[in-house]
Amino acid sequence: MDEDEWSSWNKIGDIVLHIELPRWADIMVIAPLSANTLAKIAGGFCDNLLTCAVPAWDYNKPLFIAPAMNTLMWKNPFTDRHVMSIDELGVSLIPPVSKRLACGDYGNGAMAEPSVISSTVRLFYESQVQQGGNIVQSACDIPHPNMKLIIIRIICLF
Repeated sequence: MDEDEWSSWNKIGDIVLHIELPRWADIMVIAPLSANTLAKIAGGFCDNLLTCAVPAWDYNKPLFIAPAMNTLMWKNPFTDRHVMSIDELGVSLIPPVSKRLACGDYGNGAMAEPSVISSTVRLFYESQVQQGGNIVQSACDIPHPNMKLIIIRIICLF
């Protein structure tokens, strides 16, 4: 998508994808979120579609992150600062879990299971319904058909 973002732009007033996606979506889920992308978002760097879409996000709408990185990276003080920085914006953390990591180490840093991410988002919307907010179809893990999601880097979450 990064390569295609500007291919259809010809003049002022044409659609700019990193602006239109946040306007269109009701919720954003970034999963997996690498240490690199977390640092970029926390620092305000905008060098790809995702890191440009996040600053354009309306933080009155929910944004969930599900980090995935090596345990040493997850425990790094810079990572803690980055998480605290975006937490101040109201971003919801779906914490990593302990298991065998891509490098072969065992420890905390693996992305939460897609079913956990899905359930977290569904439960958020169910709580909104109980508070008189958005209506959600809670019979399954699929949000209301009219709810628009941006799902970054995870395949078939909903």
